[in-house]
Amino acid sequence: MRRRLGFASMYLGVLTGALCACLVMLKGTLGVWPRADNFRFEQPWMALLFLGPLVLLFRSFRPGGARWEQRLSTADRSTTDRPRVPFPKAALVAAAPRTWRNRISRVPGALRFSALALGVLALMGPQSVHVAGRTQTQGIDIVVVMDVSLSMQAADIRPNRFVATQVVVQDFVARRPNDRVGVVVFGRDAYTLLPLTTDKQSIGNAIRDLRLGQVDGRGTAIGNAVATGLNRLRQSDAKSRVLILLTDGDSNSGNLSPLQATEFAETLDVQVYPVLMGRSGDSPVQKGTDLFGRPIWDTGNFPINPELLQEMADRTGGSYFEAVDRKGLEDSFHGILNALEKSDIEDGGMLYGELFATFLWIGLVLLLLEVLLRTGLLRRWP
Repeated sequence: MRRRLGFASMYLGVLTGALCACLVMLKGTLGVWPRADNFRFEQPWMALLFLGPLVLLFRSFRPGGARWEQRLSTADRSTTDRPRVPFPKAALVAAAPRTWRNRISRVPGALRFSALALGVLALMGPQSVHVAGRTQTQGIDIVVVMDVSLSMQAADIRPNRFVATQVVVQDFVARRPNDRVGVVVFGRDAYTLLPLTTDKQSIGNAIRDLRLGQVDGRGTAIGNAVATGLNRLRQSDAKSRVLILLTDGDSNSGNLSPLQATEFAETLDVQVYPVLMGRSGDSPVQKGTDLFGRPIWDTGNFPINPELLQEMADRTGGSYFEAVDRKGLEDSFHGILNALEKSDIEDGGMLYGELFATFLWIGLVLLLLEVLLRTGLLRRWP
């Protein structure tokens, strides 16, 4: 009984020291001592696992129980009917002084039980709790409408209008981490490439994998393209909704005129930001390659209608941009970034940080110490 109580006190002492070490490490992580308002357990019900070690620890010396009384009565019985082995030096062994090895013989067991307790605390999911502060977020739904007609092969914007658009749009999307972005592509007709989403990687991959010819490019249906983008924004409940129109020509296809689509944008309170790409004069266009893989160039003349795009921007409260080279295209998107409305939103949510590693690491250190003691200082020789 005394040995078991000694082991229990040793276990509680080691566990108390380990928990103090955990508190010190958590204080270094949180910046303050853990309190009810900055610390919690995500799965407190896992504390039921403590019952296992506690039952193993106290079951054999529970006073007052039936098993206890049975052991006492058995110890009082006469032992003449049980075989005994005489050991004449037993008194000398009992009187021998206890060494330091005897005094720390219970330490490995206490280390193991403490490591198990810390493992249970780790399974309970300790977390730090922080109230999110006031942050600036954009909260805008944006649809990018990209022209993929055959005229986008013109190389006045290097390497050509289409590739330059891919690169700049990908960069633009990456700069809007808090916004939902959708993509519409159009030529002779318009199609949704991606609906509104916050998955910027999917948007970047879809734009990167886009190729001329995937959509019939023998026309420029600006009205249909804007209407398709507006259909993506129609159900949006965002504070601000924006449509960015990238085109290099005049509208010459589709069953809806650009001004009709502009009226729909006004009704839905969607701002349109048109970007006119390239020049209307003769522009170099690659028609193929020669036997040595060198590009064969031709010239093309692509009519534009800047007055139409300017009117679309004015009527919807957007801004009109022109890009005659790569830098102009990038500057246009920087201008759009600066023009888009920003709003301060008070975030009343909570931020949680995982702290289970603190308990696991200290538990592993205790297990390592147990192994070192059992295989080193306290190793039992046969």
